[in-house]
Amino acid sequence: MSRALKLAARGEGTAEPNPLVGCVVTRNGQVVGEGWHEHYGQAHAEINALREAGPQAAGGTLYVTLEPCCHHGQTPPCTQALKAAGISRAVIAQHDPFPQVNHQGIAELEASGITVEVGLLAAQARYLNAPYIKRLATGEPWIHAKWAMSLDGKIATRTGHSQWISGPVSRQRVHHLRGRMDAIVVGRQTALTDDPLLTARPAGPRIATRVVLDSGASLPIDSQLVQTALETPVLVAAGPTAAPEQVQRLTDAGCEVLQLDSANPVQRLRQLWQVLGQRAMTHVLVEGGAQVLGSLLDSRSIDELHLFLAPKLVGGNDAISAIAGTGAAHISAAMPLHGFSWEALGEDLYLHGRTEPGDGNTQGSGTDATAAKSEGQPAAER
Repeated sequence: MSRALKLAARGEGTAEPNPLVGCVVTRNGQVVGEGWHEHYGQAHAEINALREAGPQAAGGTLYVTLEPCCHHGQTPPCTQALKAAGISRAVIAQHDPFPQVNHQGIAELEASGITVEVGLLAAQARYLNAPYIKRLATGEPWIHAKWAMSLDGKIATRTGHSQWISGPVSRQRVHHLRGRMDAIVVGRQTALTDDPLLTARPAGPRIATRVVLDSGASLPIDSQLVQTALETPVLVAAGPTAAPEQVQRLTDAGCEVLQLDSANPVQRLRQLWQVLGQRAMTHVLVEGGAQVLGSLLDSRSIDELHLFLAPKLVGGNDAISAIAGTGAAHISAAMPLHGFSWEALGEDLYLHGRTEPGDGNTQGSGTDATAAKSEGQPAAER
């Protein structure tokens, strides 16, 4: 199962909005086939693994990180493929909460006489697919918050200058991150001050919609975002009082203007997340500025954090700190991070974590390492 989880992670950026799924087929304690869900709309992990296994799959065990589908979607049901291949035992990390599956795939396999065991490395599987699970449960995408700051917590000087706080290696990592996102979000002030493109360079597997939070729909026509709107999508999330002529000029320039009906900025963010979720967007990267990041924190909207810490001191009472908003009244109310890790990127430190606890270890336990060699043993973490 550890191997299946590693394979599943290879689909990051290409499998969404589907879940990340990996699969390994064994027979007589030997791996005979493996695969993962490589691209949305193409073969699922089970199909790829069974194809590699061929006739050797008959009588074997199939390890898969998510319950096999049992419905006709973009592809035929995987449950039928398992039965046709003669699989005798299926070990499944977790059930699929997708309404058209949701334990029905497990029930179908059991009804056909296949031995089914559920729960091996379930925590790791849930961690891997937390963005998919969140979108199904709440209708909202997984929200990544990203910023670069100095050692004293500043994202810009007192004059608003911010290019560049982080070094070239960190900035390249940001481009890699952008390349697997469905949307990249900034506030109006960041769009005005930095005049960013918000594209991945070089391009990644996904082309993110660039979203500007601009209550008055006042984004300048000569900004890089508007000037490239016909090449890469731009969505301006405006408020209910945006003037029709402002909306029209951006629309004429190739932008989509989404007028959200709440006068409250935090509520508008929630409305925006719902719209993006309805558009099957799984990963959204919020790049600032401070007011937007503050709204994220105040509304507890951050799922994952990407912080680039530069060995610089900016200083100044009027220099801009990373997160504005209301903030916590007491330290006990501060947002904790889990699974926190750090990595040196040139002279910078890249800090990464999630706001909900989970198990990101896909190495598995010692019992799992021998699971493929002991097909008669029950598939459960020990």
